[in-house]
Amino acid sequence: MLTFLGFAMIATFLVLIMMKKMSPIAALVLIPALFCVFAGKGAHLGDYVIDGVGKLAPTAAMLMFAIVYFGVMIDVGLFDPIVRGILRFCKADPMRVVVGTAVLAAIVSLDGDGSTTFMITVSAMYPLYKRLGLSLVVMTGVAATANGVMNTLPWGGPTARAATALELDAADIFVPMIPALAVGLLFVFVLAYVLGVKERRRVGTLALPGRVEREAVEEELVPAAPGASGAAASLPASSSASAPAAAPAPASASGEGTAAGSGGHGSGDAVAPDDGFQGLDPHRPTLRPRLYWFNAGLTVALLTAMIMELLPIPVLFLLGAALALTVNFPHMPDQKARIAAHADNVLNVAGMVFAAAVFTGVLTGTGMVKHMADWLVGAIPEGMGPHMALVTGLLSLPLTYFMSNDGFYFGVLPVLAEAGAAHGVSPLEIARASLVGQALHMSSPLVPAVYVLVGMAKVEFGDHTRFTVKWAALTSLVVLAAGMLFGII
Repeated sequence: MLTFLGFAMIATFLVLIMMKKMSPIAALVLIPALFCVFAGKGAHLGDYVIDGVGKLAPTAAMLMFAIVYFGVMIDVGLFDPIVRGILRFCKADPMRVVVGTAVLAAIVSLDGDGSTTFMITVSAMYPLYKRLGLSLVVMTGVAATANGVMNTLPWGGPTARAATALELDAADIFVPMIPALAVGLLFVFVLAYVLGVKERRRVGTLALPGRVEREAVEEELVPAAPGASGAAASLPASSSASAPAAAPAPASASGEGTAAGSGGHGSGDAVAPDDGFQGLDPHRPTLRPRLYWFNAGLTVALLTAMIMELLPIPVLFLLGAALALTVNFPHMPDQKARIAAHADNVLNVAGMVFAAAVFTGVLTGTGMVKHMADWLVGAIPEGMGPHMALVTGLLSLPLTYFMSNDGFYFGVLPVLAEAGAAHGVSPLEIARASLVGQALHMSSPLVPAVYVLVGMAKVEFGDHTRFTVKWAALTSLVVLAAGMLFGII
């Protein structure tokens, strides 16, 4: 009964948010509360919720202060050189913009924190997507999938959990997986290229005559003065042969051409500024060029301390945010203004995390997660015993999507490893196979960082899910196939 209710609850949640019948925060709260009553455990709902909130409170605190910290770093111009480098590469070409998104997300993912990756990636690429009229779900999908592959780094979490659960060395798990993960990352870049070509056909390619090419895109991102027609409005834009400038590009039936907050412009009007649009203004008053190296050193020290686990991550970001605000904005009104500027993101993300605590609290407290995992393990045919590594890799896709990493690696993986050992399958192979589902896991509704991504990109979670799941699942299967081909799994 609990097995059926668990799957029914997850299916109901996904259907309602993808059909936009409920907002994610309402669905995360109301649906598990209803199913908790159906399970006959409504009297314990409060205990489950408080337990879930207690477990996710450090994550919420980390996200709150990480948003403030990196928001301040973006305000003061720390990441402007990265943005300029990516924009020089992109050259107003949609294909290059999408590939640049994947490259930037992969590079920033080296810090091991998904929230940081998404904040920097969206802050850098969002103005360009908006200016060119590109689909924002392409940006969120590519960023999430690239980060998912990189999430397997030993300091990213899953590898350390697998090593702890099976009492193995993290290096023995991760290092042999590098070739397979490299293939997965290469696949993400190829996917970004394909999606970028589709976006190029939909909106066309801009021609920006009379500008120095390496500066053209940056100049186009600066918002026009009130009453002006826009920095690029008077520039003729040439479209590709497949995207006539005279007519707006049609929306893609699959949803790839449109997204919440994404314009469906043709190439002829791709540079028309949106009302209230704010780009990367190189003259914004919050810039602190004299403090650039202080901010860079502070960020490197913060990330180093995070990797070395000198202090809990929420504490590090709390200290970092306080120090960054104090040094860059010593006057109290300026500090309040910076906090207020990022309050919307903080409130949205923190609210979503605490709402997710209801969902995870009910799943865990009622025993639904355990019954679902036991049912799936029990459903494995006896003849598949010698192929438990493959089975583990395939199961990692749905299980890490519908469960937290803690639940999968500490609850399910030991059972799979024990079943594999009975048929002579090494625990190392089981552990490596368990990592392949991370590309899909990063778009799970149970991952707090994904709400940072969709919130900052102004994309509906349902749109992101509908677009991303198929590509992320395919990426995971590519990693699994490469692992088997190389004899790693």
